[in-house]
Formats: sequence, structure tokens, C-alpha cells
Amino acid sequence: MPVYLKKAAKSAAADQEKTRANVEKMLADIRKRGESAVREYAAAFDNWRRDFILTDAAIDACIAGVPQQVRDDIAFAYDQVYSFAAKQRQSMLAFETESYPGVTLGQRLVPCRCAGCYVPGGRFAHAASAIMSVATAKAAGVPFVVACSPPRGDGINPAVAYALKLARADAVLALGGVQAIAAMAFGLFTDKPADIIVGPGNALVAEAKRLLFGEIGIDVFAGPTESMIIADRTADPMLVAVDLVSQAEHGVDSPVWLVTDADMLAQTVIDIMPGVINDLPAPKTAAAAWRDFGEVILCRDREEMARVSDEYAAEHVQVMADDLNWYLQRLENYGSLFLGEACTVAYGDKVSGTNHILPTKKAGRYSGGLNVGKFIKTLTYQKLTPQANHRIAAVASRISRVEGMEGHARAADIRLRRYFPNERFDFEVYDHRIDAPEKTYGKNDSQGAGSGSG
Repeated sequence: MPVYLKKAAKSAAADQEKTRANVEKMLADIRKRGESAVREYAAAFDNWRRDFILTDAAIDACIAGVPQQVRDDIAFAYDQVYSFAAKQRQSMLAFETESYPGVTLGQRLVPCRCAGCYVPGGRFAHAASAIMSVATAKAAGVPFVVACSPPRGDGINPAVAYALKLARADAVLALGGVQAIAAMAFGLFTDKPADIIVGPGNALVAEAKRLLFGEIGIDVFAGPTESMIIADRTADPMLVAVDLVSQAEHGVDSPVWLVTDADMLAQTVIDIMPGVINDLPAPKTAAAAWRDFGEVILCRDREEMARVSDEYAAEHVQVMADDLNWYLQRLENYGSLFLGEACTVAYGDKVSGTNHILPTKKAGRYSGGLNVGKFIKTLTYQKLTPQANHRIAAVASRISRVEGMEGHARAADIRLRRYFPNERFDFEVYDHRIDAPEKTYGKNDSQGAGSGSG
């Protein structure tokens, strides 16, 4: 059994009842009163009383002061993310196959018509989130992408605005919070309701997406950022500590976990964490996250480390250990995997190319993160020749009667009678028991198979 050298002081599962009630009330109000309700919430929460949709001229004015180095860096990150998403799209295939003589089955890949992308604007300027969401939607082929980001002062963050323009958002709104999610879902200000809404956000934003799920699609059920490091005796304790702190700074409720089979490494990391945290310009957030949610788990061997990791199903899993390929093949439950000390979760958060919008709260057991497939519907179709009905209709009829679904059986029976009027089948097809006019069931029905029993 693993030993907890440091255990979380609090549960990550907070009471959501108050948040849920507030969000439900806001969504109901916006659904009823539309744009006027959004304007009131924007004025109350963000002190914003100007136009929500930013014109091209307004965006250009907003980004005019963005330094060239920042533009170049955002452009590099965009190229990384878009090219990876484009490769994902290329890996998805439409196809058509003849599964049985005369039975043609196929699938089409159809992008959503409209995607909504939420870009947070609280403590941090999330230019990377703008790229992760909008660029991925565009790589998927979504024809219209609307992006919302909260206004601060005179408008949205200039770096975010630049990223949104580079990623080719079709509409950019200076709008945040629950009111932004509702506006995108209901098509307010754009007349284009979103089929899916993606992007990170605070607890209110996450709850709004959760409550609207089903009416619209969403990317993931989001919770606080969480990160796990798997490390053996070969790992550098300072690298481990710095990488844990880098994720703890996301929020006071962001759990970070170290799983190791090296007692000395574990104790060293515990000892140096306070100093690494206090070295930050603003250490309070990371300090609270480490104090309340940080854990250090000592395991017997790498198999137990892998088992613990899969039980936690962390949003990010970083491996600093020998035989990285073993972990790549063994680990199954995570949002995104980072192999080796040369890469860090911070790279995935900002620039390396994989998406940083990822599942939390153990959703990695059944879901991956945001990818082009989230924006694409896999639609199936089928075509049958009359001759194929000889087998397909007969089997469908028998299975339907086993299940007690007589209407389904008769939908198959009528085709057997139409296409094979002179044959008898080894189950009961409806005939003279139902007074069916010829014009309803086809000219060959009166020549039917008669009743038999299986």
C-alpha cells in the first residue's frame, strides 16, 4: 500500500450548491430577457457598458501596443497548436464499406456550425487559451467561431486580442462570466447559437457550461487545475519542486501531487518546497494550494506508482524516471502526459502544441482533452439493396420479436413481402390478420408469404 508522507488538508470537492443556485438564476434570467439581461450583468460585474462585439478597427486599436516579441511568441505558439490540431484532423477518416452483400455503411465527419470559445481574463492574461480553443476549432473546420473574454478597463487584454485575431475568431465579444456563456449558447449579439462551448473559466463559468450541457456540447467538466509528478531516484528534487509550484500557482484549490518510490527524493522535495514557493513574486496562492491540497505519496515500485496515477486520473501527469516508454505504454488515465525532465507541464500550458484544456476530477478515466474531434460530428449512414433485405430484414424481424417490439418487426416484414413475395420465412409475418389496403403495403403484398412460425 502507498504511504502518504504529506496528505491533503482539505477535500477538493467543495460544496457547489450556492454556485449552482446563483448560476441557475442567471441563466434563467438571460434566457427570458436576452440581451438586456446580459447588459445588466456586464455592467454589474465588469463595469462594462459599451458595445460587446469588437469591430476589426477596435481589435486593431487594442493590439496596436503589443510588442513585436510578444507577437512573435504568440505566433510561434499558434503554429505549434494549429499544426498539431491539423494532424489530428488528418487522422480522422470518413469511410464507406460493404459490410454484407448489398449493405453499404459509412461515416461522415461534419464540423459543428458554430463554436463558442471562452477565454478567461481574471488574474492572468490567457493568450494561450485563446489559441488552444479557437485554433483547434478552425483546424476542425468550424465555419463560425465566436470568442468571449472579460473586459478589463478599456477592453479585453491586448495579448488575448492578438491571439484571437491570429487564430481567426469570426466574432470577438468583450464579455465574461456566466453572461458570456449564456450569450454564446443562446446566440445573443451574433444570431448564431453555439453548438459547443469550450475553454477554461472560474467555478461560475464551469457551472454554467455544466448546466447547459445537453442543450449544447461542452469540452470537459472543468475543475481546478491539477498536476501529478511521477519520479524515481533519478529525478532532480529541485526540478520536481519547481514544476509542482508552477502548477500550484494556478489557484488556491489547485492540487499538486508527487508519487515516488524514492524515500530520499520525497523528503527532499518536502523540505525545499517552502523555499521554492516563497521565491515567487506572489507566493500566497501556491503556498495555499501546497498546504491544503499538496500530497507526497511513497510507493513500493513503479507498478504501484502507475496504479496510484491511474486511480487519481490527474489532468496533467509528468514522469521523471527511467524507462519513459514503459510509462507511456502503462499509464492510461490522464488528461495529458509529459515524459522526461526535458519537458514540463508549463510547455503544454503555453506553447508546445498539445491542448491545455483537459479533464479534471478523475474525468481522465473516460475522456481526453480538447481536440478537433470535439468539434466534429461523426455521422453514420446506410444504404441497402432489395436483395440485402433477404438476410437483414429476416434477422431484424426475429430480434425485434425476441425483444417484444412488434412494430419494429413489421417494418422488416413488409420489406420481405415486398421484395420476396413468393417465399416463406420461418417466423410469423403479418398478412391477412391486418386488413391492409394494397396501396399501403405494395402491389406484391397480396401474393404474400402466408403465416409461418419459428
